[in-house]
Amino acid sequence: MKIRTLIIAILTIATTTSCVSRKSIVYFQDETLEEAQLVSDPVQLKYKPDDILTINISATDPDTVRPFNLPLVSNSTNDLINAQGTLQQQSYLIDYDGNIEFPVLGTIKVAGLTRTELTTFLVDRIKTMANNPIVNIRLVNFTITVIGEVSSPGTFTMQDERVSLVEALGYANDLTIYGQRKTVKLIREVDGKKKFANIDLTSINTVNSDLYYLQQNDIIYVEPNNAKVRSSSYNQNNGVLLSAIGTLTTILAIFIIK
Repeated sequence: MKIRTLIIAILTIATTTSCVSRKSIVYFQDETLEEAQLVSDPVQLKYKPDDILTINISATDPDTVRPFNLPLVSNSTNDLINAQGTLQQQSYLIDYDGNIEFPVLGTIKVAGLTRTELTTFLVDRIKTMANNPIVNIRLVNFTITVIGEVSSPGTFTMQDERVSLVEALGYANDLTIYGQRKTVKLIREVDGKKKFANIDLTSINTVNSDLYYLQQNDIIYVEPNNAKVRSSSYNQNNGVLLSAIGTLTTILAIFIIK
């Protein structure tokens, strides 16, 4: 009887020692979701501190707008241009106060402006000194991070400033079979604070949501579904442990029979 009790105890321990709760698996589960506070413009992004911009000013007479452009620099490691080196345009880093230092015009507040608004501002200022200026602005560090139950998680730099949720998931090669599709989390910084929202990929209405088009530095987190959470409680060493227990049980049974 004691041996039978011992065997039952051993089997009970083997099946429960590696149990992992859902709380230890799912990210951000204790944060309050504030979807109503997340309203994004699907077309025009607003520039933020730490954004990097390239701004090129052109005109019919290039000499008239040359002072408004940063000098070209070589991307070669050498000071002089060599066969491998090419010239590239310098960029502007928006500082903590939301400003950039622009040639001739000086300090310009750009944080909070859209590309259209900044373009209009620059054209209005420059046209007093040059005829028919053309302003071309590009955000060069538009990045999206996709993590969780996707095939290829990572941080991706986008070439376009109008990127949808579906396109971002495409960069990560789609959700795995274990991804929770009804509660995909979007994490976004709004006025210096992190905000969270749930997105239901199973609803067609998602394409009409204010959250469908992403902003720079957005984070997408795909939770594991219940099947993946349950499977995580299985310890890969259990196979070896159960095999050892089986051998032990056989030996004990032999002694009992004897």
